[in-house]
Amino acid sequence: MPHASPLISTIVVGIGLAFVFGALAARLKVSPLVGYLLAGLVVGPHSPGFVADQTLAPQLAEIGVILLMFGVGLHFSWKDLLSVARVAVPGALAQMLVATLLGSALAFAMGWTAGEGVVFGLALSVASTVVLLRALQERHIFDCERGRIAVGWLVVEDVAMVLVLVLLPVVAGALGGTAPATAGDWLATRLGLGFSGVLALTLAKVVLFVALMMGVGRRVIPALLHVVAHMGSRELFRLAVLAIALGVAFGAAQLFGVSLALGAFFAGMVLSESELSQRAAEETLPLRDAFAVLFFVSVGMLFDPSDLWRSPGPILGVLVIVMLANGLTAHFVVSRLGQPPATAWMLAAGVGQIGEFSFILTELGIRLGLLPEHARGLVLAGAILSILLNPLAFLAAERLQARAEARLGPPPEPAAPGTPSPEPARTALPRTELSGHVVVVGGGAVGSRIIAELVARDVPVLVIEESDIKVEKLRAEGVAAILGNAADPEVLAAANLEAARQLVVAIPQAFEAGQVVVQARAVSPGLAILSRAYSDAETERLLEFGADRVITGTHEVAKALTRYLAPVEAAPPAAEPEPVTDGASI
Repeated sequence: MPHASPLISTIVVGIGLAFVFGALAARLKVSPLVGYLLAGLVVGPHSPGFVADQTLAPQLAEIGVILLMFGVGLHFSWKDLLSVARVAVPGALAQMLVATLLGSALAFAMGWTAGEGVVFGLALSVASTVVLLRALQERHIFDCERGRIAVGWLVVEDVAMVLVLVLLPVVAGALGGTAPATAGDWLATRLGLGFSGVLALTLAKVVLFVALMMGVGRRVIPALLHVVAHMGSRELFRLAVLAIALGVAFGAAQLFGVSLALGAFFAGMVLSESELSQRAAEETLPLRDAFAVLFFVSVGMLFDPSDLWRSPGPILGVLVIVMLANGLTAHFVVSRLGQPPATAWMLAAGVGQIGEFSFILTELGIRLGLLPEHARGLVLAGAILSILLNPLAFLAAERLQARAEARLGPPPEPAAPGTPSPEPARTALPRTELSGHVVVVGGGAVGSRIIAELVARDVPVLVIEESDIKVEKLRAEGVAAILGNAADPEVLAAANLEAARQLVVAIPQAFEAGQVVVQARAVSPGLAILSRAYSDAETERLLEFGADRVITGTHEVAKALTRYLAPVEAAPPAAEPEPVTDGASI
């Protein structure tokens, strides 16, 4: 591409091929992530044809990680983080410890030094944030208790890896590397601090960053967005959200030594308490998705397929540690902490892969002389294969979860105070005995008002909602509710649509609403289906899918405003009206 800059060609070719291979993977009932990785392999240096810029691609991918973690923070409050600390902190640390020990043993078997083994083991101990969050979102369990535990687990691993990345240059000499003792921090160099001093300084900087974000940031950031929102410009609001996400992440990395991803997470978390958080999440969603795809493309670019037949034994050992050891350790710890099988098996599958921090640590270890060049290929092969196999790991985990729940029988007694309550079961949903009822999909701002009106009219109602918090609240109020995705045939079967009076699809996502309408119409051809939409195009599509009536917000607002218009006073009759010559009526 002689006339295109490396930046433009990397973005265009990367996203274009990611779409092609992602669509092909989805068509074959495989996770689109597989297609994105294959797209990276095609544009990488280890395949013929066009080669994307290997420097720009990872940098673009880093933006995706920042925006993704910012979005996670928008849906994850400080209260949520503290509520899962009892499980996430010991679980993540135990899993990292086991992986580090096993990775060191594998390195020793390959003839590496003890220092190389420690760094190699740490690189195999941290799961990819992007992969796990995508898995949670695809399975609609992000807002569930186990989803919050998984996010807390990721935060603990990220904090631990930040400390490792900052301290590794300090201990490089002791581990057999070549870096000076205080190379990891310019302030430590100026002050002449040793290992203990650098450790204390690093911890102090992380604590200071968290304190600033939770003290000053939680007041300044929401206030700033409110000021911008009152300006009335959607473009400025979107720009402000991006500036906050990227600016806080960059500032955290430059001033406090915190990772870009962790800085963005805290920026989102302090904004989550504002009523503008939902709008901020919607504004950043398209960019988050686009740059997250570039992350997987950049990973695929680094993979050399020849490593598979040059080092099959070590790569198999890496896979065993990453997928089996990490997963089984997570399952063991989570189970011992009193969590249900659904949480234990989900985390076992979720942490059975490695990603972005593993690459960063490997590259740093090679630069410091703490890892041989061969380690890069092993870590990349382990990352690629574990990401490719991760959907199968989730499938296996779901089957093992079902067997475990079948053996347990009735649910246990409520946990002790302070213990996170298990989420409602999502498997083997019982079919409701309601008939003549109204099924409402979504308990958000619109759905909650519909539910309240139906309850006030004494109309039997059943709600399908993805948030376990909302489901528990509805059940406490005496409203029947099912936790799950309404597009799931099992969930719709539990709602007994054949005996229902009406279905009201109150969720704002037009794509998911269309899937719900299609599934419902197939189950009950005579069911009256109402839905909401934002545009005329969405309205037409939902009607084509089988909805009987679609309500568009703009139309209803216009009707309501018209009813309140002041009556127009009739003009006084003219003394001698002029004759009409064109045949039109007056």
